[in-house]
Amino acid sequence: MSGEFQPMRLPEHRRVSWLDLAYPWIKSAHLISVIAWMAGLLYLPRLYVYHADAPPGSVQSETFKVMERRLLRGIMNPAMIATLILGAALAATPGLVDWSRGWIWVKLASVAGLSLYHHRLARWRKEFAADRNVRRPRFYRFMNEVPTLILIVIVVMVVAKPF
Repeated sequence: MSGEFQPMRLPEHRRVSWLDLAYPWIKSAHLISVIAWMAGLLYLPRLYVYHADAPPGSVQSETFKVMERRLLRGIMNPAMIATLILGAALAATPGLVDWSRGWIWVKLASVAGLSLYHHRLARWRKEFAADRNVRRPRFYRFMNEVPTLILIVIVVMVVAKPF
């Protein structure tokens, strides 16, 4: 009977919750939403680099405004919301997280940092939309590195669980 599916054996006292059963689907959807969110977090400041060089009111500037709005509202906002909701569902899955360990708190603080960064990007988009950007392209090039650094911390915390 080696080819047959063998259900996971749980201790008698532990009941299986719907989160246990849905875990692989929730985790898959979470990873997809994280990838979409990170793509936006990396791409939007790159658009700002080029937009900062475009003269206000130019065709190029107006094109960037449309691209930035669509990226933020159509991809990044839904992906961030899905990431946070699905991540909360994963964290609520019984036995998945040992809340006495430090890695989870560093990870959650890093996710909060990404969320704040996302909201800062949204504020800068509004400034560009109103032709009120005062920052140079170099600033946005620097800010483009922030989500990568935070992502590294998150991945190390989740995979290595160093403490």
